[in-house]
Amino acid sequence: MQTRRQFMGSMSVPAIGLAVGTLAPTPKADALAVAERLSRVRGEPDELARDETYWAPVARAFTVDRSIVNLNNGGVSPSPAFVQDAMKRHLDYSNTCPPVAMWRVLEPQREGVRDRMARQWGVDPEEIAFTRNASESLQICQFGIDLRAGDEVLTTTQDYPRMLTTFRQRERREGIRLVEIEIPVPAEDEDEIVRLFERAITPRTRVLLMCHVINLTGQILPVRKVCDMAHTHGVPVIVDGAHSLAHFEFKLSDLNCDYFGTSLHKWLFAPHGTGLLYMKRELIKQTWPMMAANETQDDDIRKFEEIGTHPAANTLAVAEALTFHQGIGPARKEARMRYLRDYWAKALLEHSRVRLHTSLDPRFSCGIATVEVDGLDSGELSGWLWNQHRILVTAIKHAQFEGIRVSPSVYSSLEELDRFCDAVQNAIADGLS
Repeated sequence: MQTRRQFMGSMSVPAIGLAVGTLAPTPKADALAVAERLSRVRGEPDELARDETYWAPVARAFTVDRSIVNLNNGGVSPSPAFVQDAMKRHLDYSNTCPPVAMWRVLEPQREGVRDRMARQWGVDPEEIAFTRNASESLQICQFGIDLRAGDEVLTTTQDYPRMLTTFRQRERREGIRLVEIEIPVPAEDEDEIVRLFERAITPRTRVLLMCHVINLTGQILPVRKVCDMAHTHGVPVIVDGAHSLAHFEFKLSDLNCDYFGTSLHKWLFAPHGTGLLYMKRELIKQTWPMMAANETQDDDIRKFEEIGTHPAANTLAVAEALTFHQGIGPARKEARMRYLRDYWAKALLEHSRVRLHTSLDPRFSCGIATVEVDGLDSGELSGWLWNQHRILVTAIKHAQFEGIRVSPSVYSSLEELDRFCDAVQNAIADGLS
């Protein structure tokens, strides 16, 4: 647990003005009041997960519309108010004189954010690049790895559609072959997942793409085991971590993956349009950037950030999001996410027509779950929940299953989950009328 000194040391440094004293000190009172108070609380994560007084100040840190029950935080999350304020402050300063304020003053401060993010997830700062989202991070890897006609890429039918589309474009353009395997729903045998992947590897397999958390169901896959297996066959692994980073506790260094792409505007609560790419240092030189970089940058992770003029504000405000995450504590956050998931899921599972497509075993899921009601079309149920009750969920329709994906967050209240459960129970009893 952080001491006050450690917490204060984790706060981001305010921008330096064009001349000393031209900028007022960064307002940190709200951040300190919320995050430091949380860090002082004693108790086991599972115990605190059920303590509504602990989570009340967390909820108040957000500016969400409480007339809406937002259970689609897996799509994109709101940011706490002081993260929004930091981004606005950096953006306002950028506009005082962009060539100086943005390029000379603010842009170099990305390195401090890079160092903090690397430290939090246990990797070298020279192995992470800032991007705009998980799709950009992953496409850098998908397009940046040299492949020839006939080479095979292995993935699953449940991987994110945009990532499947990326490799299908390479199929059409270059003649590679995309191989998709089916995995169980839910999957509760890690060794079976490894066997399914290994069985599909051939002498032509050049890369494996897998989700850390499947966006369709919240299924957690055994990334470390798959990576270890794939490496024995000489196959590098790209991990889609859009739904895992800052959702539950782990270190990137523990995964043994070669590439990892994630969005920071989901579970870290960073500004919209922020993402992260991790790449093993020895792979940087041989991986092409999506936008051209100078040859002198071949082995520099920053070559993946060469996208032309871009705002510094978004990335710098990631520092405040990380401070908020650290103030809550990753283990506490993970426990709360599972508690909220179990709260609504177990209530609905009392009905015989309800089927959960997500395991409740903590090894295989965290805060996201997908539920199906027999006899109710999932798309129609999702629309009805929104139109009649202003409850936002995501309709999922896949060849193997369908349902509504429910993803509350740390600001979600039990009263809101009760509203959701009551509405679904009414739909079960009376239909979508």
